[in-house]
Amino acid sequence: MTGFKNFIMKGNLVELAVAFIMATAFAAVVTATVTLIMDLLGKAGGTPDFSSYAPGGVSVGAWLTALVSFLIMAAVVYFLIVMPYTRARDRFFPKAEEEPGTPADIALLEEIRDLLKAQRSV
Repeated sequence: MTGFKNFIMKGNLVELAVAFIMATAFAAVVTATVTLIMDLLGKAGGTPDFSSYAPGGVSVGAWLTALVSFLIMAAVVYFLIVMPYTRARDRFFPKAEEEPGTPADIALLEEIRDLLKAQRSV
């Protein structure tokens, strides 16, 4: 029973659950935005529903509709989420400039190399 309690009470599990709930809610917003854009495209140039399109008897209409929806969804996520988030992150949390010099892992490898050289010369 203690193992189960530890599993349930871990912070990572709770954070994962919250992230899943937020992602589900966010997916509804993105889907609604894509529907809005598809409707606007329909008003501008006709209904963007290619379901009945079947050149030569091959039904490619559903695939075309899904492709257009995917591209619009990707654009919505990138331009309305990723770009503003990146700008805000860079503005409010600027990256600390790295100090000049050798990184710690390289310095450690150089130290090991020098110790091995010293052992061989003895």
